[in-house]
Amino acid sequence: MYDTIVIGGGPAGLQAALTLGRMHRQVLLLDSGEYRNGMVEHAQNLITHDGRPPAQLRALARADIAAYDTVEIRDAAAQAVAPAAGGFVVDVEGAAVGTRTVLLATGLRDELPDVPGLAAVWGRGAASCPFCHGHELSGKRIAILGGGAHADMQSAMLGRIASELVVLDPAQVAAVEPAATGLTLRLSDGSLLEVGGVFLAPAATQRAPFAAQLGVRMLESGCVAIDLMGQTSMPGVFAAGDMAHSPDAPGPLASLAAATSAGQLAAVGCVRLLIAGGPAGSAA
Repeated sequence: MYDTIVIGGGPAGLQAALTLGRMHRQVLLLDSGEYRNGMVEHAQNLITHDGRPPAQLRALARADIAAYDTVEIRDAAAQAVAPAAGGFVVDVEGAAVGTRTVLLATGLRDELPDVPGLAAVWGRGAASCPFCHGHELSGKRIAILGGGAHADMQSAMLGRIASELVVLDPAQVAAVEPAATGLTLRLSDGSLLEVGGVFLAPAATQRAPFAAQLGVRMLESGCVAIDLMGQTSMPGVFAAGDMAHSPDAPGPLASLAAATSAGQLAAVGCVRLLIAGGPAGSAA
């Protein structure tokens, strides 16, 4: 019986495991090897590590965690999570593993518009977060796909960075192709548009089924509802990273710094609950 099983080996899950390890809690971290930023070449906007490859960040975090002998990391995927006597049972590739608390850090999956070539450049030439990917396009033409409030906000943010902004509906783009200086957009009218990069606000869904399996409260954003310490509506189940946010927040924040902060807070929430004797209520 573990004190906490952390599901997800991204920044939120790794930070949670480190924080729990420092409290000498028996922890199992499950890492499926799938990450929302798995295709990103450089992680930005993180002090002391600005521009470092995400895979290197994960490796450095694992090296830190290795110093704590109560934390076990398995490169394995969880299949299911269910309440059980004394806590929860996690199905880990066919084996039932018990835990007193569960910390979900499985992230979101981006649902891109059906534009040929867009998926191939996602996380490189095409992105969603100006904070993470905008500066590298300084002085270049930037295209924004989509409309509404998200496009307006991205335009306002990128206006200080781009030499020119071009707002397009996804239906206007027949294909996206890599180019020497960025991307070539083949437009539906047959013309070509050279841009440094593309920004859009894709729909996002839960990467893993565990929130649905447990029946925790969900928000209109598609994310799990949590309180300030990461507690979900089910006592003993915590969530961290971009898969969850407070009902008072406008939506999830896809940021490495925000994810590590959320992972730490959720781990502290787990420790406090464990000290109190186990699941005993929720504020989410």
